[in-house]
Amino acid sequence: MPTWTALAADLGASSGKVIAASFDGSTLSVSDVHRFENEPVETLGALHWDILRLYNEIKTGVRKGCLAHKNVASIGIDTWAVDFGLLDSSGRLLGNPYHYRDRRNDGVMESVIDKLTRKTIFEHCGLQFLPFNTVYQLAGMQQRGDEQLERAQTMLMIPDLLGYFFTGEKVAEFTNATTTGLLEPGGGWSEFLLEKLKIPKRILPPIIQPGTVSAILPSAAEGLGTGRAKFVSVGTHDTASAVAATPSSAENFAYVSCGTWSLLGTEVKTPIVNDKALSLNFTNEGGVCGTYRLLKNIMGLWLLQELKREWDRSGKNLSWAQITALSAQAPAFTAIIDPDDPRFMPPGDMSPRIREYCRETNQKVPEGDGALARCIIESLALKYRWVLERMEELTGRKVPQLHMVGGGIQNELLCQWAADACGRPVVAGPVEATALGNIAMQMIAAKEVSSLSQAREIIGRSLGVKRYEPKSSAEWNDAYGKLCALLK
Repeated sequence: MPTWTALAADLGASSGKVIAASFDGSTLSVSDVHRFENEPVETLGALHWDILRLYNEIKTGVRKGCLAHKNVASIGIDTWAVDFGLLDSSGRLLGNPYHYRDRRNDGVMESVIDKLTRKTIFEHCGLQFLPFNTVYQLAGMQQRGDEQLERAQTMLMIPDLLGYFFTGEKVAEFTNATTTGLLEPGGGWSEFLLEKLKIPKRILPPIIQPGTVSAILPSAAEGLGTGRAKFVSVGTHDTASAVAATPSSAENFAYVSCGTWSLLGTEVKTPIVNDKALSLNFTNEGGVCGTYRLLKNIMGLWLLQELKREWDRSGKNLSWAQITALSAQAPAFTAIIDPDDPRFMPPGDMSPRIREYCRETNQKVPEGDGALARCIIESLALKYRWVLERMEELTGRKVPQLHMVGGGIQNELLCQWAADACGRPVVAGPVEATALGNIAMQMIAAKEVSSLSQAREIIGRSLGVKRYEPKSSAEWNDAYGKLCALLK
């Protein structure tokens, strides 16, 4: 049987990569093709994505992939959610897309809630309330009379924008469209929210489903060696792709897609939009193959990444291995923080904010580097338990174990401490889940596999997983009680 090969471009909030995956009918083999940094650019006090550089990096990866692997069948792109680019009437980009951590949106979500109420907003989108959701970014532009919004004819989410550069097609792939806060739960664009917030409906393109196949423009393919390769709109939201690659054979399973953000949830058939989900601030996002993802965003390893950047600026230059070793050596449970406290959202020095939080909550302040790092990792593991238990309340289903996927599982302390905190086994792997979920949808589109469950089985068998058993439950239970007290 001829080997089928595809390329997946996977862009996270801090880095990107292009991988090649080959399938011989039984086993999936994966290789790195190209890796690059994804650093935002600050100009005149605003934080932007360098979108054209990212597009060029993807093209570099595609070129390398097509050189290394003959007869590449298809290409797919997944990225983070909520951010977008605006096109004018001639299809030209009006400006560099803003970064979701840009401060221009401060206070907008609160003003929209004051106008419409949380209950009304949730009924019409089913999303967790996060200040950077697309709906609030657009509402802020409308409130300010932003010239770009007035001139815009089309809004494209970041992966759709990158796909547009390859195909010329202006579409909204379903999984990312559901993160905008402008899609009715289980339906199309929300006429109600668009009208109430005076967001022009003309900018919203038609919605397509994951697995939609398009031709690559000759101008985009020039010099890349793509041949007859097609472009596949995969589950373009990186979390949708990560969940697609979660190697679980059970219908009822919980996952953490772990990286800069940690996203913990489960798959459901239909959105859960009720008072309980609203009060717990859960979100309903589109998944692949007719699923929805009931989940909650957790700040994730962003805190540790910013702490490392702070240390790098001071000249310490600690490696991740050194940070992990210092964390393991530090005393347990010096202090517990809520990783999702709003003060931890913006870029910048993290240690002063952690110490400030601990002082405000009358806890011992972690002083050494290891104590600070351990505080973050332990607190993340404890927050996983809190969200997992709330998720089980919403679904009425207990899950026997937690699947962790993504680059964050390379931090083995986090995996073990998640098992300890949650009191149940953690099954970790694969590391490259987002890219592999991207590949899974390309396999389904090409009819190389017949179902998502078959793709998951192949990924699990080909890439393997590592199991962490829970221990030390008494100490973790005490620490969990402290977190619960902080969250009241």
